[in-house]
Amino acid sequence: MPVMRRLPVLLLVAATGCASVSNFFAGNDDPLYSTEADENLKRGNDAMESRNYLEAAKYFEFTRTKFPFLEASKEAELRLGDCSWDQEKFVEARDRYQNFVRLHPTHPKVDYAAFRAAESHFRDIPSDFFLLPPAIEKDQVELKGALIALNEFTRLYPKSEFQEPAKKIIQDVRRRLARHELYVAEFYRKREKWPAVVNRLSVVQKNFSGIGFDADVAFGLYDAHVALKQTDKARDALAFFVTQFPADDQAPKAKSLLAALGPPPAAPAPSPEPAPATP
Repeated sequence: MPVMRRLPVLLLVAATGCASVSNFFAGNDDPLYSTEADENLKRGNDAMESRNYLEAAKYFEFTRTKFPFLEASKEAELRLGDCSWDQEKFVEARDRYQNFVRLHPTHPKVDYAAFRAAESHFRDIPSDFFLLPPAIEKDQVELKGALIALNEFTRLYPKSEFQEPAKKIIQDVRRRLARHELYVAEFYRKREKWPAVVNRLSVVQKNFSGIGFDADVAFGLYDAHVALKQTDKARDALAFFVTQFPADDQAPKAKSLLAALGPPPAAPAPSPEPAPATP
């Protein structure tokens, strides 16, 4: 190549400075990295604000690997999780947050990472879509995973600022799981598969009591036990509801059905003890 043709290229490389020479030769897709860890974090955050997630991830990954002993490296790990989160890549985000918790259990933001990891199960629940069955019919694996993970979070981080958000999600998850059980119970009720109805409603009564479905459960169990000619169990279902939720609007109806069933049968009188044998 003639000297005059090479000169502009050499001048351009020199103008970029030593810190950016590697970027010049690495290709146009690489961002302009700084020699300062905090500056790379700032550039990554700016890219996140602009929704340029690919560039943001590059800055965070560069900070994480090139400055492993600085606090900025840990912050970059967290931000990589946030980067995946903002793109709704919840499984990937969960892995990043869980790795952070495992590697930095005493970090001031470890509860944030733990909360996000637990919440990711909830965010990954399939949404309703007009071409698909309602979410209530779908696999409940992520809901159950969310309940376990969020309960574990509230246990491990009782002083976290994310306690209240976690508890709100837990209540939402419990309602969704209860609705699923009620949905399946109704499916079996329409087919008069009464033992299956009892099984499903008993799960709601045991695990999801007090969140708004207690009357439905009580009357559903009553109907199923009556169909099975299990009068005592029908009475028990109503009595449990009346005792636990006396102020419920449906309590008078339950009391009326209880009265119609009549009192429980009297317990058999104990057998008299045999007289002691005479010597």
